[in-house]
Amino acid sequence: MKTLSKTAMPAIRSAAVCAVSIFSLSAAWAAPVVTATNAPRSIAPYFKPATSVPKPPDLDGFLQRWLLLEPIDKPNRTNTVFTGTYVRNTFNTEYFPNQFTVVPHDGDKVTVAGHELAWHALDSTNFNVKLFRFAYGLNKTTYGVIFWAVTVVNSPREMKNVRLAVGSNSASMWWVNGKEAADLFGDRRMVMDDVVSDRLTLNKGRNVIRGAVINGPGLSDFCVRFIDENGNSVKGITLTLQ
Repeated sequence: MKTLSKTAMPAIRSAAVCAVSIFSLSAAWAAPVVTATNAPRSIAPYFKPATSVPKPPDLDGFLQRWLLLEPIDKPNRTNTVFTGTYVRNTFNTEYFPNQFTVVPHDGDKVTVAGHELAWHALDSTNFNVKLFRFAYGLNKTTYGVIFWAVTVVNSPREMKNVRLAVGSNSASMWWVNGKEAADLFGDRRMVMDDVVSDRLTLNKGRNVIRGAVINGPGLSDFCVRFIDENGNSVKGITLTLQ
């Protein structure tokens, strides 16, 4: 092996330092500049206020109009704890009066463990309802939380043998007119039509859809629609929050 002379070593070190300096300068120019901002948080562009005009589902049948309750704190360091038993026990705990029967109004408030939480009547601008963005935009807790959601589906006629199709991140349970329709347990990402209910009937007129979503770390969202016997989205229904 050839050994470098002592006189050659300083030159090599000088060249190395020069190369590192040039690389560092280039990296500094290439790096994005991050500037501090005091801009207030907002739920836009993910949500906009619901109106009194009945809203049809989107073109694929997803329900985009919901009353959402500000998140209830339920700390969990992992989503692997969301077994069927855990989720059922958690959702069957009474956090506020009439939680399985109330159809609230925009701005109504409940008190949970000493914290006042408000209901918000909103239209999602996406097919999926981004709960994380809802909480973040309102400066609320985003991780280790429970969300409650309610909507009213108006049907022009009785519709038999339809199914509720749900996806959620993470675990959730869903009720149609007070009866459990679908449940999604475990640590899961939102996938459209991830779980489909048994056949059920939408009454002519008003039908109340209620859901609860729990998440530990990570994002939270859900998507819900009704499908027919052929897996196609149900047509002719509208959504109101009255």
